[in-house]
Amino acid sequence: MKVLDGVRVVEMASYLFVPAAGAILAEWGADVVKIEHPERPDPQRSLVIADMSVGDEPFEPLMQQTNRGKRSVGLDGGTPAGYEVLRKLVSGADVFLTNLLPESRRRLGVDVDDIRAMNPDIVYVRGSGYGPVGADSVMPGFDGTTFWARGGAADNLTPGGALQPTPMRPALGDLPGATSVAGAVAAALFHRERTGEPPLVDVSLLNVAVWGNSPAIIASAVRGEQIPKTAREDNSNPLSLAYRTKDDRFVKLSLFQSDRYFEKLCEGLGAPGIASDARFADSAARAANRQACTAAFDAVFGSMPLAEIESRLADLGGPWSRVQNTYEVGRDPQVLANGYLTEVDVDGRKIPVAASPWQFGETRYPLRAAPGHGEHTDEVLLELGLEYEEILELKVSGSVM
Repeated sequence: MKVLDGVRVVEMASYLFVPAAGAILAEWGADVVKIEHPERPDPQRSLVIADMSVGDEPFEPLMQQTNRGKRSVGLDGGTPAGYEVLRKLVSGADVFLTNLLPESRRRLGVDVDDIRAMNPDIVYVRGSGYGPVGADSVMPGFDGTTFWARGGAADNLTPGGALQPTPMRPALGDLPGATSVAGAVAAALFHRERTGEPPLVDVSLLNVAVWGNSPAIIASAVRGEQIPKTAREDNSNPLSLAYRTKDDRFVKLSLFQSDRYFEKLCEGLGAPGIASDARFADSAARAANRQACTAAFDAVFGSMPLAEIESRLADLGGPWSRVQNTYEVGRDPQVLANGYLTEVDVDGRKIPVAASPWQFGETRYPLRAAPGHGEHTDEVLLELGLEYEEILELKVSGSVM
């Protein structure tokens, strides 16, 4: 039995951030019913992403990533008949999940009070760009603008003196935000189970960014100014840097207990001269002579290819890793052994997707493909007790597809 078996979620959301949370809930066993307008489906279905799409084709794997396991109902809640179908759906649901802006929620009659009038026990979940209050709460927020730019991630990851902020790949904030939404839903359902009170849940991309970039943000707050960006050669612990190999790969060291690992690192690299250098005798000495120590390690790492360095450091014991590209991550034996990357079957085609970052036990739940636009309209409406003749009338009127 999956952990959310028996839970029904009604989702009125588009793009990545909130729909990805619905995908996680579906992976956990919830019946997630995705509401899409009959003529204007989720724009994610037709999204072309530079460097990821093949030609001008929509990038289907991301649609699968954020919508696998759901059922899709083509429904126009703006018509009286469609709104009545929505009311029936909501009346039997446990969670209402949306990223509609405040004005859209009011116009469509799906704001908190509207949905609670349909079902007073429902957990209402709002995902937004900028949070539920404040002047910008009515503004649309996307991953690149809200999480990356305004939330500090771009600045945090851009080296000093760069000509532009570090470019971002899609969903770097959306997907961590989705895990936050899914965890909040689980906590809200637990609270309702214990107290009978259904919480109102809010998660914003801006809050996710402040949380994710909090070390730098709070350090700046304490200092009363922007924290400086230390040049690589001025890092006080040369054993916490990345080093380029002879074949232009990188190895990242995170040996924060540098005195514990220094001699063993030098021994493994075949560099006894660094270990015996009085300038590098302990962490304080290495900090005082940081540029020379970093230069010494640069020379050693740069003299060997990645494979040799990995062999030499295999028994180091401390935390270190090659810097993998995304193709290598998808083939990493540890990733595959744990089922962190899996597949969905779409009409006989295997499309890779990432599993959500939780496991319950040591087996992975199998995943269903994302639904087609309105694929489950008849199925869901029949479950609500409608007759075929009623469904046909709704189709003719355009209230459902």
